Amino acid sequence: MSAVATVAPPTARPLAVANWLLALCGLILLMVIVGGITRLTESGLSITEWKPITGAIPPLTEAHWLREFELYKRIPEYQQINRGMSLAEFKNIFFWEWAHRQLGRVIGLVALLPLAWFWFRKAIPDGYRLRTASIFVLVCIQGAIGWWMVASGLTQRTDVSHLRLAVHLLTALFIFAFCLWTALDLRSPGAERRRMPTIAIWAFAVLFLQLLFGAYVAGLDAGYAFNTWPLMGDELYPSAAPWLEPLLRNFVDNPITVQFIHRWLAFGVLAMAILLAVRVRRDGGRRESLFLHIVVGLQILLGIATLLSGVHLHVAVTHQAMAVLVVAAFVAAAHRLALGQGRTADPSIDLRSAVAAE
Repeated sequence: MSAVATVAPPTARPLAVANWLLALCGLILLMVIVGGITRLTESGLSITEWKPITGAIPPLTEAHWLREFELYKRIPEYQQINRGMSLAEFKNIFFWEWAHRQLGRVIGLVALLPLAWFWFRKAIPDGYRLRTASIFVLVCIQGAIGWWMVASGLTQRTDVSHLRLAVHLLTALFIFAFCLWTALDLRSPGAERRRMPTIAIWAFAVLFLQLLFGAYVAGLDAGYAFNTWPLMGDELYPSAAPWLEPLLRNFVDNPITVQFIHRWLAFGVLAMAILLAVRVRRDGGRRESLFLHIVVGLQILLGIATLLSGVHLHVAVTHQAMAVLVVAAFVAAAHRLALGQGRTADPSIDLRSAVAAE
């Protein structure tokens, strides 16, 4: 059986809770876009302190700005790369990092305040209280991961750790997928919790690897290594490329190898997307199938365009934003497949729906 029955108290408002979670998904999409701009403009290390509450207020006086600038001058990024930067230039990169953190605060409040209201009003259906509360906990953890990532670039490095960046990005995408799946559960007949089909689990495993290597590409600036496609220069893989020791390090720390894997793993994602789309279309999910084909195809084209453009800001940010829509398409298709299997496995669901309609 693919569904777990829930008992809804008289005050339960599953659609309202679902809409709240969908709003969170929209904010996370915006967060990923702003995060991409912050990374591509090299703005992520401009704020060298973590003040979750008081940091919401930006510098308001010249003295405050000079203090922030002096703190930035102490880190390796300024000393080795941006030495001589003007205060006006600093204000520009400061803005994007502040906007990124401010949006994180907004997401935290949107995760907490409606949750508290729904909880107090007993509007959350049984079986969803722990799940919705865990979303708020994950959002808080994500904030801590963001600072953990930034802290990696404040002492010895001139950038943040690409490993920590990968954890930060993948956590954001997991929260997005978790919110969307829960919202779709709440909007399904009887607000029944669905279990992910096996084929979808395999599809998500391949997608996870691709997103992981995409984060490595971003963190290592590996997109700049070769701006030709389908060959890297004149070869499938450049024979003169240096190799790190031990061998496995190349799959994590070598920008050329990481870009190569990210290029071709995209077609593994495409193959899994086609398999999932075919299955969901057979179950009547024509829209989900079409959406999945469109976003994966567009994402591959955007990835190629990002390389050919030399990682142009607007193209690269669109590529990162599209990654969120790819996750959304996989979740929507997987959930539609789970919904169809649940109805097949448990005919009583349709019977209960028919009785309720009468």
